[in-house]
Order: sequence, then structure tokens, then C-alpha cells
Amino acid sequence: MASRQSAFTRSAPDERRHSLIEATARCLAERGAAGVSVRTICAEAGVSPGLLRHYFAGVSDAIAEAYRWTGTKVALALSEAVAAAGPHPRARLLAYLTASFRPPIAHPELLATWIAFWSLTRSDPAIAVVHQDIYRDFRSGIEALVDEWRPGTDPRLPAVALTALIDGLWLELSLGHAPFTPEEAERLVGLWLDGLLG
Repeated sequence: MASRQSAFTRSAPDERRHSLIEATARCLAERGAAGVSVRTICAEAGVSPGLLRHYFAGVSDAIAEAYRWTGTKVALALSEAVAAAGPHPRARLLAYLTASFRPPIAHPELLATWIAFWSLTRSDPAIAVVHQDIYRDFRSGIEALVDEWRPGTDPRLPAVALTALIDGLWLELSLGHAPFTPEEAERLVGLWLDGLLG
């Protein structure tokens, strides 16, 4: 977690905007959606309260950008896992699916932020759109890897099923004290994968 700045600072415009996005994600993790405001975000970022409206239309816009940024971080971790898995298509798919069981994805702070995003999807149309985009991209990643492993298979429903499985296991692991280990979660995913597509 980045440390808080105690005084207002001057940075390049892109850096200021990005620091506000990161601060929004940290505020969501620490305070939940109800505890996020222009003041809390700007205090967390160490900037004057008026700066948020310079870069974003409002708090909702900052939250949507924080969701996009968080989704991008998760996507990068998934891509890195696939790249490290080697050339075998099943191993690449399994790496994509099970990366969610280890940091940086399986982390209490990310879970807290993600829950805040989820809580807003029904009340904020902009957040709902970002949510749909992130999950569509995640399922598309599964579909592409399924197609590599089992060409000619319709990957849509297996991707939906595997997404639900991953979300459930990730949620339990991220909450802590899950009745299974990350390694057992990985074995479960392998069994599901072979049952669905083996």
C-alpha cells in the first residue's frame, strides 16, 4: 500500500490524476463505498479538495476510473501467469484461472475494493458498465484459452461456469480462514476444467 502524503504536493497532470485513482481505490478498500467523498479521496492523495473535479466529473467518475485501473492490474497479473505457464494450452488456461488464488489478486485490500465496486453496480450505471467490461474481458480470456486447448468447442458456457467457480473460491480465500488452501482451490479448478472440457 502506498504511504499517505501529509501535505499537498505538485506533480505532473498525469501523475496527479493517477494518484487520485489510486487514492480512490484505497479509500474504497478502507471505508467502503459509503465512506468515499471528494474530501476523503483528496486527503488520501495529498492534494487540495478541488483537484478531483479538475480531473473527474465527480466521485462516481473517479470510482469508475479506479475500477478500470484495478481491473487492468488484475488483467496484467493474469497475463503474467499465462506467460509464465509455458506453451501447453491446458497449463496456460489453468494458470489464467488459478492466478486469482495468489497475490496480488487474492489479497484482502483488493477484495475490499472489489466489494465496494460490486456494491455500486446496481445503483451507478457508469460503474455497471465498467463491471460488465471487466467481466466480459475476463470471460473472453477464458474463451480464447479454451479455444487454444480445445479448438472447435463452444467456450461460452464453460467460461461462465469457470468464472463463477473462480469468483467463489477467490472470495473465500481473500476473506481469510477458507476451509481449503490455494493449492486445493487449484486442484478443484483442474478437476472442473477436465470435467467440463476434458
